Amino acid sequence: MSRGKFITFEGLDGCGKSTQLKKLASALAKQGFDVVMTREPGGTATGENIRKVLLDSRTAGLDAHAELALMFASRAQHIHEVILPAVAEGKIVLCDRFTDSTEAYQGGGRKLGSAPVLELHRILCGNLQPDLTILMDCDVAMSVSRARLRNSSHAAKNNRKSDENRFERENRAFFTRVHQAFLAIGKREPHRVSIVDARGTPNETHRKIMEIVSARLKLKK
Repeated sequence: MSRGKFITFEGLDGCGKSTQLKKLASALAKQGFDVVMTREPGGTATGENIRKVLLDSRTAGLDAHAELALMFASRAQHIHEVILPAVAEGKIVLCDRFTDSTEAYQGGGRKLGSAPVLELHRILCGNLQPDLTILMDCDVAMSVSRARLRNSSHAAKNNRKSDENRFERENRAFFTRVHQAFLAIGKREPHRVSIVDARGTPNETHRKIMEIVSARLKLKK
């Protein structure tokens, strides 16, 4: 059985990652590929529990280093339980966020730097690298505004018992650092990361992503 592919989607919350991941999954499934959709933090029962701690605004006082450790705890389990087995079975794994997000948010946003993130990735994740990373680039203010609106709506539906607004409560400077860190990763690793201008319509962005996936991975069924 041939090895599958591991594709990650990165970018600020509200840039349309989840929508584009689902569109790509649908397109690949129509071509006959076995596709697994997953996300971080989360992707496993353990990871989803960790996600609640990381993203709920009620844990606003979480230390940056504790936040980093929890991200990798979720990721290590996710790799072992979901990602590696699926790729070994020849499936295409589409993941909403991976270590690039940790480098951008904790390394850049929280000012912890890239070095500890990359070292933890080497130690805890075996330095697993995606075959392709789609980095969706968009306006910082618009992206954050969309994310806040979405998460507030989600919280309302859940009667405010939980939300995923902890990061969205950060200031503009935080998200500017995150955005810059993402772009720096793309510049550092152009062989893996393809930057996509996500300011157009969802269909326009999808077409760009399909062109990249077809050219970079040369998928054949």
